[in-house]
Amino acid sequence: MSSKRILIVAGEASGDLHGASLVRAMMRKNPGLSFYGVGGGRMREAGVDLWADAGNMAVVGLTEVLSKLRVILSVMSRLKKSMRFQKPDLVILIDYPDFNLPLARSAKKNGIPVFYYISPQVWAWRRGRIKTLGRVVDRMAVILPFEEPLYRKSGVDASFVGHPLLDAVRVSSSRRETLRRLGLRDNVTTVALLPGSRKGEVTRLLPDMLKAVRLIAGKIQPVQFLLPLADTLDPAWMESRMQGVYAPEIRLVRGATYDAVAAADAAVVVSGTATLETALLGTPLIVIYKVSALSYLIGRMLISVDHIGLVNIVAGKTVAPELIQHQANPERIAAEVLAILGDADRRRIIKEELLQLREKLGRPGAARRAADMALSLLQGPKG
Repeated sequence: MSSKRILIVAGEASGDLHGASLVRAMMRKNPGLSFYGVGGGRMREAGVDLWADAGNMAVVGLTEVLSKLRVILSVMSRLKKSMRFQKPDLVILIDYPDFNLPLARSAKKNGIPVFYYISPQVWAWRRGRIKTLGRVVDRMAVILPFEEPLYRKSGVDASFVGHPLLDAVRVSSSRRETLRRLGLRDNVTTVALLPGSRKGEVTRLLPDMLKAVRLIAGKIQPVQFLLPLADTLDPAWMESRMQGVYAPEIRLVRGATYDAVAAADAAVVVSGTATLETALLGTPLIVIYKVSALSYLIGRMLISVDHIGLVNIVAGKTVAPELIQHQANPERIAAEVLAILGDADRRRIIKEELLQLREKLGRPGAARRAADMALSLLQGPKG
């Protein structure tokens, strides 16, 4: 296969992780490929020429997008021009549908094949997008088992490749080694806090989480807390969010996120990919979610699933308690954490259910299988 140029776009921290794995898998099969587009540090390390940083474009909620609209539209315009004038050989889109679907339409107009990896969550809301995807996407790799029949029923060429987190989520040290490395005690109850990978969600959720920490520490002694820092967030910025808050010391963890979460007895996790990561590590968790009041009202009218946390959606039942919007307050967060920590039988049952969830996510090797699908589109003529 001759050298090909590929536009790839991922707009979230998880998309950056999975995009990097996909790029590496494709490069192993064809070292002559070149990539440009939107992503984060991991995609840059994988060799992608980044035209924009995904961290500057990430938002949560329908109304929050307004604050970053100028940046988002500028990047979209530049990428559309590149498709018109530079004609990449393939466009790879990773989740991020509000940005990526307009790009897919533009690629189709310019006769460029489109590969969608990690589909939009049309099963949760805006199912009408399935028809749009059928028109503008040539092939799709989905990572949740129930997505393939849903898309195929609507005429979309979709294949379940397994969940890429099965390859990514790995622990490199024992609980004892991890906690000692972090300067924490290995014989003390430990709670992990995961407030998100975007400044907006951290700003909304962290204050209530810190107040919950104080409440938990008032009921359990000794107890210790750790906060793994997302790659998309600046450590100094996060530390500034935590200053001036009266709470027990919280250890900010840079790198080794999976080791840290696996070492915890329970975790408070923002809704999103992090809930599945925590589940795969076998750590009992509470899912929290909060957006602006308007976004929440609009979402309630549009969302058509019983659960909001991916861990519960995949399990098909409530494995992790969900605290949504006004429920995500310090008192409720603390109460749910204390309920898990105080019930050994419940922790055992949750861990068993998390093991069952892992089996539903398929086999390792998602990036390799997705790479084969993407490369097959490069072998045929455009259009």
